[in-house]
Amino acid sequence: MSTRRAVFLDKDGTVIENVPYNVDPSLIQLCEGAAEGLRLLAEAGYLLVVVSNQSGVARGYFPESAIGPVEARLRELLAEQGVALDGFRYCPHHPDGSVTAYAIACECRKPAPGMLSEAARTLDIELSRSWMVGDIADDVEAGRRAGCRTVLIVRTEDELPSPPPDVIAGNLAEAARRILRADTATDLTHRV
Repeated sequence: MSTRRAVFLDKDGTVIENVPYNVDPSLIQLCEGAAEGLRLLAEAGYLLVVVSNQSGVARGYFPESAIGPVEARLRELLAEQGVALDGFRYCPHHPDGSVTAYAIACECRKPAPGMLSEAARTLDIELSRSWMVGDIADDVEAGRRAGCRTVLIVRTEDELPSPPPDVIAGNLAEAARRILRADTATDLTHRV
């Protein structure tokens, strides 16, 4: 049984500023608090895995090959801040897509837990000790379905999803501090 724990991260609106359907690496900017939060989590021993819906592929907005340069730029920006990603997963599907090969219902598109489950298998992650952090209800639901605890990044007073996330935070730095507090408390209660 694995004891490795991870924080799964939505990409757009959580780690990087949300520019809809962006595949231009020059437009990618880290969200406020992202570098600090990811650094705190990595230093505490969490694996960091991005899980991102990329329906622009299925919708014909950009080819699947455009995602590689986006991942490379994200890794570069994080490396400049002393942070390394342990994984990057994406789903190119959407059931209403216009590109036939990608216009499918799948198990990887959030809110389905497929990307998290696949990463857990390949990286030997214990999902029950892990977290999913995102900025929309589908992120929270994917984490819940995978068996993770969840964090919702909220920047406005929007209605919370039901069931609600385990934690609400204003940015990734705050989310990281809350995750670390919650896991420290949990670890202490399991010691004899």
